[in-house]
Amino acid sequence: QVQLVETGGGLVQAGGSLRLSCAASGRTFSDYTMGWFRQAPGKEREFVATVSRSGIMTYYVDSVKGRFTISRDNNKNMVYLQMNSLKPEDTAVYYCGAAVGLRVGARPTQPTDYDYWGQGTQVTVSS
Repeated sequence: QVQLVETGGGLVQAGGSLRLSCAASGRTFSDYTMGWFRQAPGKEREFVATVSRSGIMTYYVDSVKGRFTISRDNNKNMVYLQMNSLKPEDTAVYYCGAAVGLRVGARPTQPTDYDYWGQGTQVTVSS
């Protein structure tokens, strides 16, 4: 079992930046592949980025490549999402997810790939 708590959301103008954090507690953090998803009103939960257990491998949805960076600190049990050049279409509730037992090199991009979720943090980008 692992508990996840996201922080760092807020209201920002288009072109601005935010850094989301996800704090994990419970089982050994380095056992989990971590990911960020987002969900806008009336839409399904959408994959944003994932980082491997070691932090070496990352993968992003095309719409955020070059603007967002996912990272993790296994010593602090934290995963981050640095979001730059934000656009109004980035507005959503952002969720942190943890996946256990994945093979090396896996790219978990579906919500069903993840075993645990945080409560989410709202990101609003004004035009």
